[in-house]
Amino acid sequence: MVAKLNKKAKVVLPSSNEKLDKIINYLMKNGKKSVAKKIYNDMLKDIKSSWHMNPQIVVETAIENASPLMMVKSKRLGGSVYQVPVEVKQNKRLFYAMRWILDAVRSKSWKPMYKKLSEEMLAAYSNQWAAVKKKEETHKMAEANKAFAYMAKYVN
Repeated sequence: MVAKLNKKAKVVLPSSNEKLDKIINYLMKNGKKSVAKKIYNDMLKDIKSSWHMNPQIVVETAIENASPLMMVKSKRLGGSVYQVPVEVKQNKRLFYAMRWILDAVRSKSWKPMYKKLSEEMLAAYSNQWAAVKKKEETHKMAEANKAFAYMAKYVN
């Protein structure tokens, strides 16, 4: 017996740049992907107009500068709560970096979103401002609680 193929089956093509799609999805609000794409493209144009030849490298470096390597997670053992430092996985690094960048951008006002986003990306590119400061605070917290690193195997 020959199985019939569904002719209406969708063909899923891999995206050209999955990281770019993730960034656009993090930018998106209320399911408005076209607006998020426009903000992203305008941000790239704004970065290019500020004398950076390749804005995509600026964005990738900014995200890398804002992504945490270590974080602390709470673990309760014997009635005490310990802040245990754990390493952050690669997909979570992008999440936290974009979250911190967008939190900093959305807290500002009186400018278009793409302008605020390009300013924050340029600042993160040069290791400055809110997102990088948040990363440094997280690393300091993990460093301060290094004594509890042996409990990392108990943290899920």
